[in-house]
Amino acid sequence: MDIRSAQQLAWENKLDKGFNVTDVAVEFGLLTAEVGEAFTAWRKGLPDFGEELADVFLYLVAVAQMNGIDLQGEVERKIAKNRDRVYVRDARGVLHRVEGPPAGAGPGEGAPGGDGPQPAGRGGRRGEG
Repeated sequence: MDIRSAQQLAWENKLDKGFNVTDVAVEFGLLTAEVGEAFTAWRKGLPDFGEELADVFLYLVAVAQMNGIDLQGEVERKIAKNRDRVYVRDARGVLHRVEGPPAGAGPGEGAPGGDGPQPAGRGGRRGEG
């Protein structure tokens, strides 16, 4: 199932059950509560952690639907944007996004941090979203 289909099915379920489909502020509140429940399940090692993450997703797609947002399209665009971003570590190991290389600079040159920081690999402190 793709995100677009899940968004549509979740929306149809809300309509069928008579759940909130108009109050965005309430939906954000419920989404926040579900994030808290997912965190608690993770922290306590509970077996329903995956189900709680699914609840977060369902509230998220509802907020998107309420606002006319094609979440799948947005996610696809954001992944492409993040893939094309370049990050470097400074001398302290902190990641900085490089907006564009300075004229004539090679990889890792002219970036924050002085002595030629290296391009960041996966799992850095920033840049996931």
